[in-house]
Amino acid sequence: MQKDITFKELKDSGYTDKTINEEIQANLIAKIKANEPIFQGLLGYEDTVIPQLKKALLAGHHINLLGLRGQAKTRIARSMIDLLDEYMPIVKGSEINDSPFQPISKYARDLIAEHGDETPISWVHRSERFYEKLATPDVNVSDLIGDIDPIKAATLKLPYSDERVLHYGMIPRANRSIFVINELPDLQARIQVSLFNILQEGDVQIRGFQLRMPLDIQFVFTANPEDYTNRGSIVTPLKDRIGSQIFTHYPKSIALSREITEQEANVSTEDKSAIKIPNLAKDLLEEVAFAARNSEYVDAKSGVSARLTISAMENLMAAAKLRLIETGAEQTTIRLVDFMSIIPSITGKIELVYEGEQEGADEVAKILIDNAVMTQFEDIFPRVPKLEKEGVKTTYTDVVTWFEDNFIELNYTDSDEEFYASINSVKPLQIIIDEYASDYSKEDQVFCKELILWALTINNKLDKSENSTAFTFDSVGFGKHFL
Repeated sequence: MQKDITFKELKDSGYTDKTINEEIQANLIAKIKANEPIFQGLLGYEDTVIPQLKKALLAGHHINLLGLRGQAKTRIARSMIDLLDEYMPIVKGSEINDSPFQPISKYARDLIAEHGDETPISWVHRSERFYEKLATPDVNVSDLIGDIDPIKAATLKLPYSDERVLHYGMIPRANRSIFVINELPDLQARIQVSLFNILQEGDVQIRGFQLRMPLDIQFVFTANPEDYTNRGSIVTPLKDRIGSQIFTHYPKSIALSREITEQEANVSTEDKSAIKIPNLAKDLLEEVAFAARNSEYVDAKSGVSARLTISAMENLMAAAKLRLIETGAEQTTIRLVDFMSIIPSITGKIELVYEGEQEGADEVAKILIDNAVMTQFEDIFPRVPKLEKEGVKTTYTDVVTWFEDNFIELNYTDSDEEFYASINSVKPLQIIIDEYASDYSKEDQVFCKELILWALTINNKLDKSENSTAFTFDSVGFGKHFL
């Protein structure tokens, strides 16, 4: 923490007063030259969003981040704090971070006029120079810009015409800082109008006070493109005053999506050591999100947040952890049957169109898992033929034939040994694994066996029934082994 000093000591130190744009640009340039990461934790934007952000900041623009939910818009805005100097000097006691070199409030001007070089200077850490406001319909001009404070007027015995009775809103208090307004279209049009002069000319008007306050603020706005029609819009003159509009996007590959999930999921080190996750299980989790974004049942305009897979990973690990607790085992491995535990993560993260609502959220979630299973299955194994010629064997004939006289039950609560014994009892599965998945790890091979069974049920070659603790796989019919 920096000690308070006098204005003279600040000048003698060689400190150079900078606007926030100059400050951000200087630190950005230094990071680029040092080959340091600019925005920590932003994955998948290296060749798209980040170059545009660099250019916008070098241009000194206010920025509008436009994209669907769960595309790290708020994270981008918050990471910009690292482009500020660690400490910033202000006139001590200033409500609006007055620079001693260019004071804009009456308080700071009067204090400097009275004390000159002996004016006390305090320091503000960059963590205190980030302001964020969610645009909700109840936000008013007083919240953002300010209002007359009658209590202050009465306490100081000042008339309402005196500037000292003003109560500054969030924006003046964010002077020389980063100010973020999330979900900008939700802000009422008349409130958006109040931002015009602040963005362009720096004028602030409060209850008839025409103040010339050249506020020095880096504005960052976030918006969902569908909000323009669904809940509100960004008024045209305001859009015109925002220098750069940058589109965000979802991860474009399973590998990248996996990396984001692993970075963001809240999983303890202890759980990671006790619970193995096959690589195929990690990929399948991401395939579910990709399936949702392409599903006819899901509203594509609303988007499918990256938070779906993050939450799903946490639920998946929780299911395995519950198994460890209930069985007393020390180690376990994620299974395909565990994926039923991610349904609550799916239903809470997708918006359904009419057809999806007719199916029901839980049913749509199961369909998405099935679609993801088929995508992954067909990346590894031959497609399951819809029609089979009599007497002609396919890759899966022996598996289907095995189930004519047998069935297996895969329990969520089985130990790994019991689970492996059940699925390995289907001997024809191993022949398929040896031919198409021999290079996979032991855990992935077991997962592949589940994939095959699941794919055969989706294609109506086998029957799958579920109860509260297990999946039963049987020949197509009505569970003859239980008659």
